[in-house]
Amino acid sequence: SYLVSIPFGLVTTIAIVAHEIPQEIGDFGILVYGGFRKSKALFFNFLTALTAILGALVGYSMSTAAEATVPFILPFAAGGFIYIAASDLVPELHKEPDMGRSMMSFGLFIVGILFMLLIKMIFGG
Repeated sequence: SYLVSIPFGLVTTIAIVAHEIPQEIGDFGILVYGGFRKSKALFFNFLTALTAILGALVGYSMSTAAEATVPFILPFAAGGFIYIAASDLVPELHKEPDMGRSMMSFGLFIVGILFMLLIKMIFGG
């Protein structure tokens, strides 16, 4: 995304961080629940997080060779995330029997859309 523009790269970075922090906390909890000591769980969580940095460095080093594919890769990646949301997450919301929790999930979904609109308004495009 930084190959497209610096603002687009920053927005993508913010989105990834907003996703990864709760994800890593959940992974840590799963490791501790699975029997790992807290220090060992933190170490393995950190080790797996380093692979993202490694991937970013490899991607950056190959950026000049991949520049022609950027217009195809970004929509493909975005489509993958939309597919995951539509096929995995939304059906799970329909299984929630409590109307209050269901409405809270829907409200957070709307907040996410409004956040994306705000980012679009701030960075233009």
